[in-house]
Amino acid sequence: MPEKACCQPPSPPRPAAQTRRLPRTDRSGRRDPDVVHVPGGRALLGTARPLIVPDAEGPLTHKRVRDLWWERGAVSIAAYRAFVDATGHVTLAEQFGWSFVFHTHLPGGAAGTEGIDGLEWWRKINGASWARPFGPDVTDIDETLPATHIAWDDARAYAAWMGGRLPKEAEWEHAARGGLGDVRYPWGDDDPDDTTFLPCNIWQGHFPMQDTGADGFAGPAPVLALAPNGYGLHHMVGNVWEWTAEPFRLRSQSRDARRRMAEAKGQKLLKGGSYLCHESYCHRYRIAARSGNTPDSTSGHTGFRVVYDRPPT
Repeated sequence: MPEKACCQPPSPPRPAAQTRRLPRTDRSGRRDPDVVHVPGGRALLGTARPLIVPDAEGPLTHKRVRDLWWERGAVSIAAYRAFVDATGHVTLAEQFGWSFVFHTHLPGGAAGTEGIDGLEWWRKINGASWARPFGPDVTDIDETLPATHIAWDDARAYAAWMGGRLPKEAEWEHAARGGLGDVRYPWGDDDPDDTTFLPCNIWQGHFPMQDTGADGFAGPAPVLALAPNGYGLHHMVGNVWEWTAEPFRLRSQSRDARRRMAEAKGQKLLKGGSYLCHESYCHRYRIAARSGNTPDSTSGHTGFRVVYDRPPT
């Protein structure tokens, strides 16, 4: 199974940046969140049928989770714009001046842009950010798309402004299962592929050169585009990776796990996979699948979703 770098481009050294800390009471201009109630209880975490064993997808365990109120979709560009307009927040990608864009999303092609050795499909694009997810040359943006190029602290700042937070892994998996129990995907165990289109936005075709877009999307989809799961949540797998509140930890105590934990020190946990996932190389669009990246990493397939401990007012 390929290494996780295909999913999460590593962040090279960048200049020091300061993320603005916002008081929780500063919520002028805040939108009304579109939420659904997810009942708590004895939640499943992980799987007894791991596919990517080094990621510590197993074992299958149980956790207690509280009743929570979840935003139906990932935070959209329009929603993030309201936050920026109200607070003046400057994301890390904007402070750094660049972010990673997938090569097929560059209107002029990848020629003349800088890539990552061994991961040439990720290109360093000056001016790419949440407001210009495909780089500064693409100005006609559908603002119902998920906000991407969001670092972990950018996601936390938005969530705090809204009066919410990022979810924990057990909470995320419980919500993604939609009340179905021990299933692989939010709709059950049926596998999507290049011809069977289930409610997730993933890659079809030959990675990394051709995404046929046979499911209707050769790139990110609007946050509520496809059918929701049993709890009313859209795109819990596929579309964009979602930051969680927790560090990336491996539950195993094996020697290999301890080595990987040392390599992953400081990384944060992401869940759900993205529109770049395909069974042939990155089958991480499953509920139990996991990934990690440094909190200052930003890319065109990483976003987030907000959860609330009580009904938002």
